[in-house]
Amino acid sequence: MKYIIVLGDGMADRPLAELGGKTPLQAANKPAIDALAKRAEVGLCRTVPAGFKPGSDVANLSVMGYDPRRCYTGRSPLEAVSIGIRLQETNVALRANLVTLSGEERYADKRMLDYSAGEITTAEARELIAFLKEHLDGDGMTLYAGVSYRHCLVADGGKTGHTLTPPHDITGKPVKGCLPAGPDGARYLSLMERSYALLKDHPINRARVAAGKNPANSLWLWGEGTKPALENFYDKFKKKGGVISAVDLVKGIGILAGMRIIPVEGATGNYDTNFAGKAQAALDALLGGLDLVYIHMEAPDECGHQGDIPHKVYSIEQIDEKVVATLAEGLAAAGEPFAMLICPDHPTPIALRTHVADPVPYLLYSSRQDLSCGASRYDEDAAAATGISLGEGTLLMQKLLAL
Repeated sequence: MKYIIVLGDGMADRPLAELGGKTPLQAANKPAIDALAKRAEVGLCRTVPAGFKPGSDVANLSVMGYDPRRCYTGRSPLEAVSIGIRLQETNVALRANLVTLSGEERYADKRMLDYSAGEITTAEARELIAFLKEHLDGDGMTLYAGVSYRHCLVADGGKTGHTLTPPHDITGKPVKGCLPAGPDGARYLSLMERSYALLKDHPINRARVAAGKNPANSLWLWGEGTKPALENFYDKFKKKGGVISAVDLVKGIGILAGMRIIPVEGATGNYDTNFAGKAQAALDALLGGLDLVYIHMEAPDECGHQGDIPHKVYSIEQIDEKVVATLAEGLAAAGEPFAMLICPDHPTPIALRTHVADPVPYLLYSSRQDLSCGASRYDEDAAAATGISLGEGTLLMQKLLAL
């Protein structure tokens, strides 16, 4: 039996007037997923435990079968692992976004124009981070380059317990009231202010502005945490697992769990990602000996944060056509029985442009047995109508592997 998790990050939503009162899942043309739904268990699952913020870190841990209440130490440490940073017990890691802030003179008077600096390229970002390192590294703080706008700061001897705001939560809003607060808050704010002074006139940003793109004119710190540890996935579930993702967060979880990280050329973390390549890589890995592959696609979430309705619908349709259909047909052609879980980690409603902790719709399919529960399609309303509701995200992995 082969097992696949198709994780459409932030795929769930709320009804939109622009879509005639439908959600992106309801508006999308997804014949492969809806065909599976007719023979699948479809329901709702709460992937974010009470008391936790609805982040992709907590929610992906849950779907992967790890209880955040027992193993979660913060978001950035998971990303740090993927970047290759060996955290020490005395380290605190923080996500360092390259963002676009407005041009008011005082930092506190600025607004968050773009949490991703126009989806800055990794090549541009690495040059900017290298420039910042020359001026900002020191006093126990070290910057590390990641992918696109996602980078990491490690503070040696740092403290936790800060109030740090995810930049995607305040898109278009003033940063005042959302600046770092806590034991090292002044230190972190000073670094952010200095980064703006250094970046605002950097040649890369001048070129981006001239080309009509958003400049990466500041660092923004959030997502603090300490050295993490996870139980080995094979030891926990007796399955050889792999992870396919373009983002360091999910790859970091996979590395900590001892899973194989499967690279895919052209994986971007947005709607232009190589959907077909991810599916083929998963199929090759499954037919090559892995028992389970976790395929994470960031695109719907990014579109949710950007308020991009057409591309969120498009991303869901690509997941249906290029990923779900390819895997189902490929495994059937190979004579391999399989079980597939399709779900988001959390909703990212277009209207809010940020995550919420609402239960997510899930679809659990087995090629060996009929799990039908009356659903004729897969979306938020269809999942609610079945009356099936799971109170713990970790139950999804348990139910999948029991098939």
